[in-house]
Amino acid sequence: MQIAVIAGDGIGKDVTVEAVKVLQQVSSVFDAPIVLEHLPWGADHFLRTGETLPAGGYDLLRSFDAVFVGALGDPRVPDNRHARDILLGTRFELDLYVNYRPVRLLADRLCPLKHRGRADVNFVVFRENTEGVYVGIGGRFKAGTPDEVAIQEEINTYKGVHRIIRYAFAYAATHNLTKVCMADKSNAMQQGHALWQRVFHEVAAEFPGIAATHQYIDALAMFLVRDPGQYEVIVTNNLFGDIVTDIGGALQGGLGMAASGNLHPGRTSLFEPVHGSAPPLAGRNVANPMGAILSVALMLETLGPTAEAKAIEAAVEATVRAGETTADIGGSLGTREVGDRIAAALM
Repeated sequence: MQIAVIAGDGIGKDVTVEAVKVLQQVSSVFDAPIVLEHLPWGADHFLRTGETLPAGGYDLLRSFDAVFVGALGDPRVPDNRHARDILLGTRFELDLYVNYRPVRLLADRLCPLKHRGRADVNFVVFRENTEGVYVGIGGRFKAGTPDEVAIQEEINTYKGVHRIIRYAFAYAATHNLTKVCMADKSNAMQQGHALWQRVFHEVAAEFPGIAATHQYIDALAMFLVRDPGQYEVIVTNNLFGDIVTDIGGALQGGLGMAASGNLHPGRTSLFEPVHGSAPPLAGRNVANPMGAILSVALMLETLGPTAEAKAIEAAVEATVRAGETTADIGGSLGTREVGDRIAAALM
């Protein structure tokens, strides 16, 4: 198994060290060969060389089984062009159309909702990852004047909508789940989201054993904080998925606990914790590495070594139960010490 590692910027470097530590430990314990290649791409590389990715960078990434990214973003690059090219560029160039975000609460005390616990926060969100408003179609006219006009287009194609909705239903079917909820804003965005409505009903008809429901995105956001236990699988577009998965991160204890995958089944996929690079915290041994470590587990689950993935998840959960965590979720340990505890729990 060959993995490209891009630590990136800020605390991305801190949490990546711990994710790699755990990955190497699980490789040793399970005698599973894992070859890591560290790529230097990030703000430091851009400021030193002027390049975001080298020529042929996307083709290089395609040569790996998977890519792991720590976090990207640096105030020294105000437009974050390096982050855009490395992260969004990889999503588009490698056609990583599935953004996979499991939302699983590991301890009742981490949930910010009253009278809600682990049984209530255990669902997955599938976000369409290559279309919507993030494709960058649009422009500004008379920029910087009182007459400025800004246009940002949302793109929805049958192919893009169909494949993410089908993926959500197929995931539910193969994981013995019985509920899929699609969220859109078709009452206000009547053209693009009429397509989501049509495709959702079309695909749902092929899965009669799965209850297919629809909610407007604003209603779904409300219900996520009132009754998250009603959801098993949520599927939505790029923008809405970006927002509701941050709500999901909060439900599981904060973005430091949240893992994600950017997938194209059968091809090279990219895995990353969903928190930002938090430059002021970089190098201070305070960042929560659990989201990064759980992203490694997600990577292994996707590539096939499921026993190794489950072992990492169990080690993280045991560490949370023991209170051996960083301060953001109530502990007193540093980034490195949490990584050490999780690695030790794998032995």
